[in-house]
Amino acid sequence: MKNECIDCACILKSSRTLKDCQIEKLENNHVVVEFSKGDSIIKQGMFSTNIIFLRRGVAKIHITGPYHEQIVRLIKAPSYMALPTTIGNKINQYSVTAVLDSEVCFIDLALFNRLIEENKEFSSYIILELCKNELEAYRRCANRTQKQTRGNLADMLLEFSDHIFEADEFTLPISQSDIGNLVDAS
Repeated sequence: MKNECIDCACILKSSRTLKDCQIEKLENNHVVVEFSKGDSIIKQGMFSTNIIFLRRGVAKIHITGPYHEQIVRLIKAPSYMALPTTIGNKINQYSVTAVLDSEVCFIDLALFNRLIEENKEFSSYIILELCKNELEAYRRCANRTQKQTRGNLADMLLEFSDHIFEADEFTLPISQSDIGNLVDAS
């Protein structure tokens, strides 16, 4: 497993906006950890001390509500995860669990904040990603409440086909219970 940011196969557009000296700082202020399917990457209620970048794999964001756990979103690598809870609150407002074997990069929060302050292109990219994620959350919320279970199930399968696996045939990596949770059905 390579730990060098410059050689990372999953460098995002955001990282391409970084200067060589900033990439070098990033290389010296992060750690890469592998997670098996089902492993907890972050836990709701714990301190959030690092920026989390999903280098490889798929993860689910889920939150424990008053009655049960709710899967909020599935995330495919490469992608930053939990930026709002890390930067905005310092306490994880939700949990993240590996759906497939995954590789995660934990980046020093202070360095990430410096990169945002120093690099306009990098900060613009991060803001754009946060906006896209918020709009997607609104769309999902509207669909979940306005569609019937079959429509939500079809949407979930299309999400796996079009965005997660980018294939017509795949094996669902989540349990029947998770499927019901994801489409708001019991």
